[in-house]
Amino acid sequence: MIKRSDILILGLSAGVTGSLVGGMMLGLGMALVMAGANIGWLLLLPAAPAGGLAGWLLARKLSKDIPSG
Repeated sequence: MIKRSDILILGLSAGVTGSLVGGMMLGLGMALVMAGANIGWLLLLPAAPAGGLAGWLLARKLSKDIPSG
């Protein structure tokens, strides 16, 4: 059974992981775009969805613990 602490840990993990992944992609992409490299847009544009993907994957992992029935 999922406990309140599991949901809290999921939120914290998703927030930290999403911020690190999205922030790193955003920072590197913006640096490349400012330097004139168009390849930076490939990192800059999907930064937010990639950060959210980490939280979604963690939530799917937690949902497998829910008993069916």
